[in-house]
Amino acid sequence: MDNRDKTVHDDLIIGRNAVNEALSSKRPIENILVGKNSKSGAIVAIIAKAKKSDIVVKEVDTKKLDFMTGNQNHQGIVAIASVKEYSTVEEILSYAQEKNEPPFIIILDEIEDPHNLGAIIRTAECCGAHGVIIKKRHSAGLSYSVSKASAGAVEYVKVARVTNISQTIDDLKEKGVWIYGADMNGEDYTKCDFSGPLALVIGNEGKGISRLVREKCDYIVSLPLKGKINSLNASVATGILAYKIAEKR
Repeated sequence: MDNRDKTVHDDLIIGRNAVNEALSSKRPIENILVGKNSKSGAIVAIIAKAKKSDIVVKEVDTKKLDFMTGNQNHQGIVAIASVKEYSTVEEILSYAQEKNEPPFIIILDEIEDPHNLGAIIRTAECCGAHGVIIKKRHSAGLSYSVSKASAGAVEYVKVARVTNISQTIDDLKEKGVWIYGADMNGEDYTKCDFSGPLALVIGNEGKGISRLVREKCDYIVSLPLKGKINSLNASVATGILAYKIAEKR
């Protein structure tokens, strides 16, 4: 009988043997959480194995692992698995070509809130975007929480995870994709064309688009703000801009 606490989700891989086997089987893993003072020989070996596969390993308080696992015997280590396989940027572009449409891609520059990522994936699916690109580090990944927030859209949207957003933008520009960054002090979004192959860049919830990524953008577009708050939630801004793009196309 499964005696896990109801707060434990299917994307959790709990305990040394389970995590080690998941790594060996090449199962997509978002990150690995290791409890402080839990650096036994077996865990050190797992950490080394994870780093060889470029998987992020985070040290956390053991109480967090207790809470996440419903007080199961986690042995000081938990992996968070992806709810689905990631696509590649090439697969996103190929999908647009199959549909005989100019590419429409949403690029997320360090979106950290799983609920924001889920909501953006849901918007991408509804407005006809061909895919979403996220960063491997300092970003939310395809976890259970993201899947839930997407209302199932994660099953239909191609999501690619890349190491370097700036390099990915350069690669897209070489393929004729125009890059539109959403940020302050840009052109009014209602005056933009949005008709050709393009990628929309949305920045981090607090910091916005990073300086280097901003410099890579062909255009900076802004949403007019009439109130006293100087920014919109990332997923709300994405929704407004994505549907404007869909309208123009």
